Amino acid sequence: MSPHAVGRRHVHRSVAAGVPLALLAALVASGTAVGSSSGDAPRVTRTATLGDIPLGAFSNALLPGTVDNDRGVDLGGIGSDLYPAGRKGEFWTVTDRGPNGQIPVDGKKRRTFPVPGFDPAIVKIRVSGDTVKVLNAIPITTSSGKPVTGLSNQKGRDEAPYSYDAKTPLSYNPNGVDTEGIVRAKDGSFWLADEYGPSLVHVSARGRVLTRYVPKGLNLTGADYPVVEALPSILLHRKVNRGFEGLAQLPGGDLVVAVQSPLSVPDQDAGEASPTTRLLRFSPKKRAVTAEYAYRFDPVSVVDPGEDNPSELKISSVVAVGRDRLLVEERTDKAARLQVVKLGRGADLLGGKWDDATTSPSLEQLDDPAASGVPVLRKRLVVDLGKVEGLPGKIEGVARVDHDTLALINDNDFGMTDGEGAFDDQGRLVDSGVETTVTYVRLPRASGI
Repeated sequence: MSPHAVGRRHVHRSVAAGVPLALLAALVASGTAVGSSSGDAPRVTRTATLGDIPLGAFSNALLPGTVDNDRGVDLGGIGSDLYPAGRKGEFWTVTDRGPNGQIPVDGKKRRTFPVPGFDPAIVKIRVSGDTVKVLNAIPITTSSGKPVTGLSNQKGRDEAPYSYDAKTPLSYNPNGVDTEGIVRAKDGSFWLADEYGPSLVHVSARGRVLTRYVPKGLNLTGADYPVVEALPSILLHRKVNRGFEGLAQLPGGDLVVAVQSPLSVPDQDAGEASPTTRLLRFSPKKRAVTAEYAYRFDPVSVVDPGEDNPSELKISSVVAVGRDRLLVEERTDKAARLQVVKLGRGADLLGGKWDDATTSPSLEQLDDPAASGVPVLRKRLVVDLGKVEGLPGKIEGVARVDHDTLALINDNDFGMTDGEGAFDDQGRLVDSGVETTVTYVRLPRASGI
């Protein structure tokens, strides 16, 4: 049995015995927060918190020897998405690429990877009282069982990776994934949304990458797993660090994935100013994109009254709430709103002129897409989370618990902050104090989800 398999087997045994995972610190509980709203307003009914688990211990229990120095970072970043695991209170989550930040050097920001050996993982959790418990963890590995890592893929396209202090360049890794969305298929395998490609990553029940689907023309070479160019080439114009994020699985098995932010078509300025992003429908059976939709953000000042920069708008979560209906999260780092949209054949843009990067004006440049014949998805507001007391910032994962209750999870960025002050003189993390929490929100019965 390989050392990787031993790590996974050890984690399963510990969970089955009902004791904490070996080498992991005990989970620390916090008080439950209950919203004070009355009447038929949305309110918080439960808050559960993930305790302190040293990142090195967590990682090395899965893949021994991958992390030699976690720099005092605890497990976090599991709030990239939330998907029901079947049993009450249990969810699948996925970490993002690992602890990372930005430090300016000579007037330019450098992307830092303080724990470069960290391997993104699928994490199964249970909400128990006011505590989030880790039940299981599955490392994401290549075809040969090696860690994919979260490092940047391609020089010139992705941000150059640096050490924790931004002084030492790190190597690019074509296997690296910046995982942000997760669903589980009926056969037990997982689908993940990745920001780098952007890509859809099909992963076995044991965590091995089966296929990574990327945009046509990406030319990603050297990966230790199959890479298939099956996505529209227009996605090559994704904004840096703003690829795929939200991922939903429709009842029939098709996937819907959201481009987090408007594409930079024809240039970065157009993407920064645009309120129009895209959703894509992907058929696992056909291994192809079968539809594409235009999605229009609300004005940034409506989503977040304290923000005036439209480039801060993002889609972080999409959830299937019917055969062709989705719950879509529009957010900034401080506020979020959930909208319901219906996918229809008449709204499909796939393969048309809006997928041609030479079209002028581009989809992203249109002030009024409808006036130009673009069938923008119609949406209906379900809840303004910015007005619900007791919610954390940067909510990235949404799951439907029942007909009127949602579970929300935040991304705490592994306790990281940007800038030179992120680490002390000994190279240890100065933790932000932001915890990973799962929060239940009860919606009015008339919300219609």
